[in-house]
Parts: sequence; structure tokens; C-alpha cells
Amino acid sequence: MRIKICGITTVEQGTQIARMGATDLGFICVPSSPRYLKLAQLQTLVSELAGVANTVGVFADFSVATISHVVALTNVATVQLHGTESVEFCQELRQALPDIEIIKAWRVRSSSDLVAIQAYSQVVDGLLLDAYDPNALGGTGQTLDWEQLSTFKPSIPWLLAGGLTPDNVCTALSQIYPDGIDLSSGVEVSPGDKNLDLVDRLFVNLRSRLG
Repeated sequence: MRIKICGITTVEQGTQIARMGATDLGFICVPSSPRYLKLAQLQTLVSELAGVANTVGVFADFSVATISHVVALTNVATVQLHGTESVEFCQELRQALPDIEIIKAWRVRSSSDLVAIQAYSQVVDGLLLDAYDPNALGGTGQTLDWEQLSTFKPSIPWLLAGGLTPDNVCTALSQIYPDGIDLSSGVEVSPGDKNLDLVDRLFVNLRSRLG
């Protein structure tokens, strides 16, 4: 299972979290986020951490040119789109970055969202479902209605986000079957500062669940 810890802000924490078992480390490129990294910071983190985990840059409503510029300067391996990007935008980004993995995140408000997101399956490599909050794009600690997701089976891999913690992740995985999970606030002391004891507990609980 893919296990992404998002909102990494230091090489030291990223290294330790990858050693614990994270497959992916997420870096926030959105200036309004408390976990935001400036370009120079992102370059340093990606260059230092690319050897220990997959690196994911999180963008929201940026232009194709801007995302392509950041990817070229940092060598981030995966682009996660966390805004209101259209299917057409994703097609354009795919043409600009044919060798980069693209994940489209969707903040779920109702079951109709689970239908709408399926349209992206032909133009991106993966999907991510997050909880909706009118005031924030992610990292809010709010959970999704897991029962609502029990029949969600897109044609491409998908990750579950939204309020996951070491204590509730196994309950979530007993009800739904994502290809991966994404945690941020659920393993933090404060935005961007991870609690390594919570991260360790996460992997202990996942090993007991997944074997």
C-alpha cells in the first residue's frame, strides 16, 4: 500500500518518516498553506529526499507553465493537483509533463462528487479523495464519510485522505479499500512539524492491519 505523509518541511523529519515506512513524501507549493515551502526550500528537500521516498509536489490552481517550471527546477517526481483543475487542464499538463505522475485530488461533499471525479481517470495517473472544507484546501483534520466510499472503485489507483490518524486508519481500511493513504495533520505537532511518535504508531498499527 502507498503511504504518503504530506506537509513535510524538513529533511530530518522527511528522512526519518521515510525510514519508518512512508513510500511518498508530500511538499506543499501553495502559498496560502501554513505548510508552504518556497522554491529554494523545495529544491533542497527534494534533492535530499528523492533517494528515500517518492517526492510529491502539491499545487492548487497554478498554470501549466508554473507547474512545469517548478518541476524542472526541483525534479519533483509527482504532481498532485489540489484545486479546481478541469479535465482539460489535466490533459494539457499531461502533454507538458509526459513523464511525471499526476494525481488529481478531489474534496468530497456528496456522492455526486464520486461520479464527477471519474472523468479524470483517462487523463491522470491517480486520484485522491479528501474532506471538503470551505476555508482550506487540505490538512484540516476532517474525515470523509467512509461508508459513502465503500463502493468507490475507479479504474485507476486512488488514495484516501481527510482526517486520518494512527488511531482511526485501521477502522477506515476495514470499510474501504484504497490503493494508498495520505496523512498530514493527523501526525503533526503543528502545521509542518510532524510528531514522529505518532508516525511510528501509524506504521505499527498499519503493520498489524496489513501484515
